[in-house]
Formats: sequence, C-alpha cells, structure tokens
Amino acid sequence: MTRSLAQALDSFQPGLPLAVAYSGGADSTALLWACAERWPGQIRAIHIHHGLQAAADDFEQHCRETCTRLGVPLQVLRIDARHAPGRSPEDAARSARYAALCQVAEAAHPPIRHIALAQHADDQVETLLLALSRGAGLPGLSAMPAQWERDGITYYRPLLDVNGTALRDDLRARGIAWVEDPTNADEQYTRNRIRARLLPALETVFPQFRDTFARSAAHAAQAQRLLDELAAQDLAQVGQPPQIARLRELGRDRQANLLRHWLRSVHDTAASTAQLEELLDQIAACSTRGHRIQLKVGAGHVERQGAVLAWYNP
Repeated sequence: MTRSLAQALDSFQPGLPLAVAYSGGADSTALLWACAERWPGQIRAIHIHHGLQAAADDFEQHCRETCTRLGVPLQVLRIDARHAPGRSPEDAARSARYAALCQVAEAAHPPIRHIALAQHADDQVETLLLALSRGAGLPGLSAMPAQWERDGITYYRPLLDVNGTALRDDLRARGIAWVEDPTNADEQYTRNRIRARLLPALETVFPQFRDTFARSAAHAAQAQRLLDELAAQDLAQVGQPPQIARLRELGRDRQANLLRHWLRSVHDTAASTAQLEELLDQIAACSTRGHRIQLKVGAGHVERQGAVLAWYNP
C-alpha cells in the first residue's frame, strides 16, 4: 500500500554519508529535506544542470538557496544533455544524468558511494505503462528497482511507495518551496500524457492501482531474477563466449534467455525481438562448419567465429 513520506523514511536504511540527486522539484525537495532532518551532517546534494531550458539557471539558484538553508553541501555539475538524431530526449537526459552523478561521486573526497533518487509511486506506474505500450518483456515490466548498484555506487529509490500528491501536500503543510519544471506539462512527451490523462482515469476506475501495479512489477522482477539465475547456469555450461554446438542443445526458449543474459551482462546491450528471433533462426540452421552467422544485434553485431558466437561493436 502507498505510504507517507515519514513511513517511507522509517524503513529506509541507506549507507552514509548519502547524496541526494536534487533537481529543485517537489519530489527531490521532499526527499532532501526528510533525509537532512533524519541524518544531519550526513547528507550531500547533487544538482545536474542540463542546460536544456532558459529556467535551468533559476533552478540552480533555488537549489543553492535551499541547501544553504538546510546546511547541506551542494555540488553542481553542468552537462550537455542534448539528444542525438534517432534517440529520445528522455533517454539522452537520463544517460547524461547517471554519467554526471558518477562523475561527481568519484570526484568527491571521500568518493560518494550512496545516492538517493526521488522517483515515487506515480513514476513507477508511468514506467510500467510505458513498458506495456512498448511490448516490453519482464525486465521492462519489473519497472524501477528500489535499490541497485552501478559503477561502484549504490542507488536508492526510497519513495516508490509514496504518492506524488502526498509529497506535495507534505511540502505545502510545512511551507517548503520547490520549482516546477515547465516541461512536465508538455504533452509531446509520452510520460507527461500518461500523467495528465491516464493516471486520473485509473484513479477513478481502480483507486488502488498504485498498489496493484506495484505488486505486478514485483512479481515480474521476481520472475526475471529466476530467469537470470537459469541463464547464468546455462551460460556457465555453454561457455563464454557461447559455444554454438552446446547452445543448440538447449530448447529455443532457454537459448533466448541465455542470449539476452549474455548480451546484457557481458556486452551491456539488448536485442530487439525481431533481432533475437532472427539470431535464433540462424543458430538453428547452423549445422555445418561453414555456416556463417552475422547479424546486427543491439548496438553492435553478433557473428560466428569458429565454434563460438562473438559480439562486437564496429
């Protein structure tokens, strides 16, 4: 069930010192204030200046003023989050943010090893709906994890059980100001259309949708963990890189599961459904020594090299 900010913080046990990714918006403002009150002297703030809109300088100034009021050290990093042709602005900004957070964390003295992010229950629902709209598999339907590691940093999302409206109500009750990003109301972005149109309709028809959707995402995440365990076991038997003959001994579904795991865990890439099906067809046809496999998969290519599959990024 959805909880209050105080209830969420009661069960949040991060490593300290803790940095909060602080945009100046309502969600990260609520998280920063709550963490600063709970662990005084142990909290830092990181503000990423995206440079994508005229108000970005005002956001930075607001963050500086808030952190001064809280007595929280603030690190600001300016980045270029413009997206390349063919890539979504949201994906480009997200990748740039994580790279910036890692850069700030490594440059700190001592280095920052724990960072909290302010995504909440509505963000989780939006992520799940986006995944459904794209025909995602279990990794997408698992939505956002509450805790994970990346580049030696542990990231936390302690607000995934908290309604976004509750966060704003809490800030208003305490007289705490935040800034509104004008792009949040721009419905050219799919996530904003979901927030503006779908969530109110879901609230009317399924009042408990945040809780039930969260349970579905948790079930998907559990199933994906089991598939990852199976894939790791199969990869250990098939070899790394995968030996084609041993791979062909598995059923098609287990081949697919192993290949997804291999591409993601070893090469940090993912195959589309069409690419994976074509690769599986080529593996099935690969019964002679001279049979070639060469196929674009994810950001690179998979090819046959002797008895094994290899992935490379030209």
